[in-house]
Amino acid sequence: METQIIELDGPAIERRLAALSQILIESVADGAAISFMAPVSDDDAAMFWLRDVRPEVQAGRRVVFGAERGGETVGTVQLLTAMPPNQPHRCEIAKMIVHPGARRLGIGRALMNRAIERARELGKTLVTLDTRTGDVAEPLYASVGFEVAGMIPDFAFDPDGQARHATTYMFRRIQGQGQDL
Repeated sequence: METQIIELDGPAIERRLAALSQILIESVADGAAISFMAPVSDDDAAMFWLRDVRPEVQAGRRVVFGAERGGETVGTVQLLTAMPPNQPHRCEIAKMIVHPGARRLGIGRALMNRAIERARELGKTLVTLDTRTGDVAEPLYASVGFEVAGMIPDFAFDPDGQARHATTYMFRRIQGQGQDL
């Protein structure tokens, strides 16, 4: 079964709202450290996509990709492109989420590669992200060219609220069409 990565505009987010919300809800329930506390309600997940993400996409400040497999949306990643005036060359990866039932199938890698390519298309030369230190996603990010910039201890609570975890900041330099630095 092939994975297809598509860019989601405002109407596409609305059409896939139930699937995007389920990916978020089930990932947080599975322990994903993506800024939410467990449990995430259906309403809170929908509001995140409709109130927080969709307006940013429609304003051109964020690009959202969805991963589709077998006709179902199973993953997503966001590329934040609106940076401060002194950082027009940079963008940031956010909310790289793959449904727990669709992990270990290359979906995260496909999402990350498409986001990096889109950053290149936008003329960006630096992509940053942060991830829970030691998270299963950290080796994925390294495998697509991200390097560790540093760690901050006690950065955020785990989704169950029981412990705080460190976060690792990572970066990847990119260059024009077909060439990495």
